[in-house]
Amino acid sequence: MKISPLSWQELETFVKDYQVDTVNGNTNSQATMRLFGKSESDIRVTLYRDNHAWCPYCQKVWLWLEEKQIPYRIEKVTMFCYGEKEDWYKRKVRSGMLPAVELDGRLITESDDILISLERAFGPLVLGMKDPQVMPLRKLERLLFRAWCSWLCYPARSSKEEQGNKEQFVKVVGMVEEALASTPGPYFLEEFGTADVIFTPYVERMNASLYYYKGYSLREENPNFKAWFDAMETRLTYRGTQSDFHTHVHDLPPQMGGCWENSEPQMLENKSRVDNGPWFGLPDVGYPEPENSKIEALYRVLKHRVNIIRVNPADDSLFDEALRCALTYMKTGDSCTPPSGSDSALRYLRDRISVPRDMSIYAAKRLKDALEFTASLVGDSQGTPIPFRHRYDQDPSNFVKV
Repeated sequence: MKISPLSWQELETFVKDYQVDTVNGNTNSQATMRLFGKSESDIRVTLYRDNHAWCPYCQKVWLWLEEKQIPYRIEKVTMFCYGEKEDWYKRKVRSGMLPAVELDGRLITESDDILISLERAFGPLVLGMKDPQVMPLRKLERLLFRAWCSWLCYPARSSKEEQGNKEQFVKVVGMVEEALASTPGPYFLEEFGTADVIFTPYVERMNASLYYYKGYSLREENPNFKAWFDAMETRLTYRGTQSDFHTHVHDLPPQMGGCWENSEPQMLENKSRVDNGPWFGLPDVGYPEPENSKIEALYRVLKHRVNIIRVNPADDSLFDEALRCALTYMKTGDSCTPPSGSDSALRYLRDRISVPRDMSIYAAKRLKDALEFTASLVGDSQGTPIPFRHRYDQDPSNFVKV
């Protein structure tokens, strides 16, 4: 007997008691104001960051503010690679670059300058940006960044050049491993602090991009990096800003000017898994899955379902039913076959779930899994390919209210 999908009203009953405190609760990408139990009158900072939480420099400032629990407002701005930047922001910051911070009415740009200014106003995060223990680590992070870019962002002219770029990156990783090994705990210095915040954005993106484009697993092949990632994931602040492999490997190319595959067997296997699943077990997250991951995914889809259906290339009524089939399976485990021809529509959405913009990493895995399973019931057609030179398919103007 064919099982019919639950109605939207029936699906809503599962999330009626689900609540998220974006203002005083855990770190989250949906917030427009963070108070940490203090008063709105205590706010001295406004953070201007990108809509999709893709910008690494925004993540650095965001994580610092969350760790210090400084009350602040958030204004979200469109990055160049996925839409037209808002006129009001270009009037405020003529270059249009992100992030920017207003501190006591003074505008500051460039993430390092922002952190230094925030330290002057609120004190350092354990040790400051210019502390003698932090400065060498900042230089090491830039050295690692350059080695990563040389390997990832430029097409090798020969296999020898490809191997040389890899060896140079691995050499610098060895230096970072030594730095991590020199401390008694898993962090870059004796306790979590500024250095860890500085390393976080690009190390997270290295972990994703090299796995996908080069077949190299930073987290799995380097024990001290693994310990560092594991320690970071004990922090709810980091979990709230953390992305998954799929989001990073497809948002990076237009930001970096390209990411180049090496077409080796391990790379091709990794690429297929990141794009098509299974997503559980990937080395993008190591902490146990929260019990409410399915509810979170369902809640976020229900919140935006009208726009999700509207922007999908498929017929609205066809995709409406197919999406309800996937959500029914995700929440109840009941398999219901979606309409014929809906497989590409379901995979279009599967490929455009953005972490942490839309939901947390495990919620996204659950939703992707349900969309892929449901699509496989009717066919193997893929959605519209993800653009490589831009991400206009993720134009935030389609989702005005986050």
